[in-house]
Amino acid sequence: MSHLSMEEARMLVTRALCKAGAGEAMAASTALALVRAEAQGLASHGLSRVAQYATHLRNGRADGHAQAVIARHKGAALLVDANQGLAFPACDLAVATAITTAQSLGVCFAGVTNSHHCGVLVDHLRAVADAGMVGLGFANSPAAMPAAGGKHPIFGTNPVAAAFPRRNADPLMIDLSLSEVARGKVMLAAKEGRPIPLGWALDSKGQPTTDAQAGLAGSMLPLGAVSSPKGSMLALIVELLVTAVIGAQFGFEASSFFVDEGDAPRIGQAFVVIDPGALAGREVYEDRMETLIAEMLLDDGVRLAGARRTGLEQQATQSGLTIPEALKNQLEMLAA
Repeated sequence: MSHLSMEEARMLVTRALCKAGAGEAMAASTALALVRAEAQGLASHGLSRVAQYATHLRNGRADGHAQAVIARHKGAALLVDANQGLAFPACDLAVATAITTAQSLGVCFAGVTNSHHCGVLVDHLRAVADAGMVGLGFANSPAAMPAAGGKHPIFGTNPVAAAFPRRNADPLMIDLSLSEVARGKVMLAAKEGRPIPLGWALDSKGQPTTDAQAGLAGSMLPLGAVSSPKGSMLALIVELLVTAVIGAQFGFEASSFFVDEGDAPRIGQAFVVIDPGALAGREVYEDRMETLIAEMLLDDGVRLAGARRTGLEQQATQSGLTIPEALKNQLEMLAA
């Protein structure tokens, strides 16, 4: 294993992405997100993604010099065009503009189109919580899950996220994939030659599998798919929200993130920012939040959403990251 400080990791990832063709600002924004994910213990969305992003930049699946722009802004609705660049600068622009708009109008819906993989979705909402507002996030991804009753992949794993600020405490940070598990976990299992549990994925013939490679070649199972179509219905809602509403590509129209060659994904993300002061009022909101959390914590073993990730990130900020030697060598080769 190898040790890196957070700053060393950010610099290394930034150099690797610049070497692959990203502009400095895009590389820095992406590096910050990937290192933060690694610090939170989310290896599937952390430094293991650098090689994938670098390959997509080199192969034209992402434009390293794209400039995210606000394509439309009407009242409390706005659309950011990522112009086929990496997602992070576009999401940064969408969230920052949504916060400003919500401060004025009370609420804002911000879509991001022509985008790429957006990493840990809830991390885009940290700035929203810091501004004392409630944030919701939605994203689609290349096809990985079938529709209810189907076998071939149509929807992405389509994560949803939420951030709820608290009075004098860390916000609640909620992030979940609508597949039984995040596809990145299957990717890591495949890289390491490990089996996956039954119930995670189907093979290319629509049969349950414990083979991670077969799962990647087949499809992910929606959340709770063994007993209910609810996960698939939620994925449908997210798919329509971030495609039909804002003009991004459907998951089945996008080449997989896990192949080197292919088209730019041109998928979508959407963020909703709500000022609680415009509704119940900030004091009422904070009182209600703390009343609910106090009730939750009456039971031993209850863990508040995001608390573990926040603790791990704080620890990594102090003591740095420990990553496999092979991963560090890969990053250094990409940055050389």
